[in-house]
Amino acid sequence: MYYLKLGFLHVIPLGFDHILFIVSLFFAHSNFKTALLQCSIFTVAHSLTLGLAASEIVIVNGTSVEVIIALSIFAVSFNTIFPTKLKFSRYGFVFIFGLFHGLGFATALKETGLPKNDFFTALVSFNIGVELAQIAIIMICYFCITKQLRNKTWYQQKFINPLAFTICCIALFWTMERMLNN
Repeated sequence: MYYLKLGFLHVIPLGFDHILFIVSLFFAHSNFKTALLQCSIFTVAHSLTLGLAASEIVIVNGTSVEVIIALSIFAVSFNTIFPTKLKFSRYGFVFIFGLFHGLGFATALKETGLPKNDFFTALVSFNIGVELAQIAIIMICYFCITKQLRNKTWYQQKFINPLAFTICCIALFWTMERMLNN
């Protein structure tokens, strides 16, 4: 139960970059089912790299990973404002970004550590906590915002695009900050 709570808290309220990534994924389509599918793909990906890094099969350079995470937030938000028909599936991008976010989780989890005698259970519990937090973010976005506003003529231009632009600016700031603090 400790690691489930830790996973949840790592996203809500502590993971502002993670929250913005999930919000960006959601508002790219404002579709509950699509967001849940993307969230699940993202979780599978970050679970893989988190497991590999936590078991020290993969060595993590925290600074490089944090820069890539900031760029992933920028990319998803930018694509919300300027959607493109990519040859590579959006789900593929979500998976790739999830791999890097998993490495970011591993860096944060390294401070707490995982018990060697119950490694797998703790890792799965942490990931379930993260997934529950992501689902909570999606539910808040959908039920408190999208369900109420999606039929408004101004919804995309006056709500989603300014929100995505703001997230792009934050992500660019984080990218520069993380690069300069290297």
